[in-house]
Parts: sequence; C-alpha cells; structure tokens
Amino acid sequence: MPASRPPFRTRTPLRALAAAAALPLLVGALASCGYGSDAAAEKKPEKAAGGSKLSTDKVKVGYFPNLTHATALVGVEKGLIEKELGGAELVPSTFNAGPSEIEALNSGSIDIGFIGPSPSVNGYVKSKGDSLRIISGSASGGVKLVVNPDKIKSVKDLKGKKIATPQLGNTQDVAFLHWISEQGWKVDPQSGKGDVSVVRTDNKITPDAYNSGSLDGAWVPEPTASKLVADGAKALLDEADLWPDKKFVITNIIVSQKFLKEHPDAVEAVLRGSVKTNKWINDNPEEAKASANDALKSLTGKPLPADVLDPAWKSIQITDDPLAATLDSQAQHAVNAGLLEKPDLQGIYDLRPLNKVLKAEGAPAVDDAGLGVK
Repeated sequence: MPASRPPFRTRTPLRALAAAAALPLLVGALASCGYGSDAAAEKKPEKAAGGSKLSTDKVKVGYFPNLTHATALVGVEKGLIEKELGGAELVPSTFNAGPSEIEALNSGSIDIGFIGPSPSVNGYVKSKGDSLRIISGSASGGVKLVVNPDKIKSVKDLKGKKIATPQLGNTQDVAFLHWISEQGWKVDPQSGKGDVSVVRTDNKITPDAYNSGSLDGAWVPEPTASKLVADGAKALLDEADLWPDKKFVITNIIVSQKFLKEHPDAVEAVLRGSVKTNKWINDNPEEAKASANDALKSLTGKPLPADVLDPAWKSIQITDDPLAATLDSQAQHAVNAGLLEKPDLQGIYDLRPLNKVLKAEGAPAVDDAGLGVK
C-alpha cells in the first residue's frame, strides 16, 4: 500500500480484500479466482459485421478462465459481445490473478475487465478513487464450505479442524473468518490459528492437500468446491444461504475511468453485449454451460468433467445486478475481522450506462447502494 495510508490500508500487504469473486477458482489449473499467477493467454476473435461505428476501433477486455466469469466466456465464445461493437474489434485477454488484471487496466493494456469484488475494491482504494469504476454485475454465488465427512458431521465438529481458504484477506478468507466469529469461536486473522485452523492454500493445491489428509475441508469457490466433492468431500454449507435472497457478488465488470470518459459509446456497447449474453445464458442454461466449457477447453486445454461442471454451474447465478450492498458488506466483514481499515467506497460504482441499457431492454434498473458517482 502506498505510504500515504489511504482509508483502505491493509494491516498486512494483501493482494485482495474481503471475495470471487470474488470473490475468485482458476478452471483447468483450479487456481484462486483472481489471486494467483500473472496474466495468461490472449485470443482474437473474428471481426463483427454491421452496426454503427464506435469512437474506437478496438476494445480490450480482460477476464479469467473461470466459470464465475461465464458472461465473458460465453459472450466471447458466441460472439455476443463483439456483435454489439459496430465493427470495432474485441480483443480479449485472460488472467489468472486479480492484481495483474488491475495492473493491465491501469496501464491501458485492457479497457474493461471481469473481476472479483476484492481486487475491484483494492484497485479503487489504492488509486484513491482514480483508477476504475464498477459498471455492472456478472455473477453471484458459487462458494461453499466442503468437509471430510469422516471427520466433520456438523458445524460443531469444525472446532479444532484445519480448513483451507484461498488466500489471506481474499473474499472467501474474510467470509470464513466472519462466519467463524458468528459461531463464537476465536481465530487470529493474520496467523489463522485459533479454535479453527484457517490454512491459506492456493486453490490449485487444495484438492491434493485434502486428498493427502493435511486439510479437513475448505471454504472455496467453484469449481474447486465441486472438485473436492467429486473427490469424496461433502458440502456442509453454501455461502449463498448466509446472504439476503441467497445472492452476493462474486464477479463485477469494471472499466478504466479514462476509457469510460473517452469512449462511453464503447462501454455502453460492451454492456449491451453483456446484458444480452446474460439473458441468453439464463434462457439457455444447458447450451450456455456447454459453451462455457468449450471456452475453458480452448483457453486452458482441458474442459471440466461433468461431475465437477454440473454442480458448479448450478451454484452460480448470472446477473446484471452488481449487488452493491453485498460488496459493501464484504468490505465491512474484512474490517470487523481486523484485516483492514474501513474503506471509502464512495464513487466506486457508475451504473448509469448499465441502467440505460437495461431500460432499452425493458428491464428494471439496478442500485448502487449509495456508492455511485455523485
């Protein structure tokens, strides 16, 4: 964090705040959603035809090869986003880590990104509110507490056990620490030691660690949770059950403020594409699931097997709503856990372009929970 100690200063250097995103679950490698290695592949789709010309001839979009980024996976694979760009080229890049995607956004290597709530908030606050805006939601849910059924039969059996989270301070880590405190148990947030041992483990390592017996369970995003269940674990709790209406943000869409200012028409076009993609996904869930898995195979070289793909897909909700109130709550949970100081999130959202698109589609407007631009 910068020496100026912004209002969202972590007490220990973190790559992410409180989610998937979270907030994120690298498919193929099963890495953590937005908190692992550096940027990966780049793929250029065919040019779209027709439509009105935009103020830019190219839009660079970043996302992860994760199921929780299904809007991007399907929207790119099916050409549904580029179709709205009026002949401008959609240039997609994939990333394995939230910090690397934020760095790409800040450098201009990408213009728009699909990303979890923690790196979104972290990037916004570290730049003192100058780097990005959240302009839409994309996905909700997709996080579970899975355990060894031979050792843990109920919640009370978690005491004294070793439970993995993806990384210190990431969305799932904060959610688990918050849940532990609600059970009346004590855990030191930095070391993870206490009534429950919180073991920070990269998602790509977690299945092997569980199978070796060094972990008793994990609070993890999809598809890691379903991978563990396929290996014999049992889902003890779905995080969605802890949230109002069983919804919480795991993936946002962000844009650089510079690009939003210079090319609002392109931003609106991408949002039209994401809204139409989300509608197509929700109207055609089986076909969309296959499309997402085809995209994963293309990007990672390996599709998800059915016993992992099917339950993981069912636990993720695709939505245009950024669920802004839940992002604010996630940040507050991190504050309560003692991992960070209270952030100033005023202005992190600009949902005006999205609400314009939604109105044109005959859909209701979404809310920024009082955290939008003035």
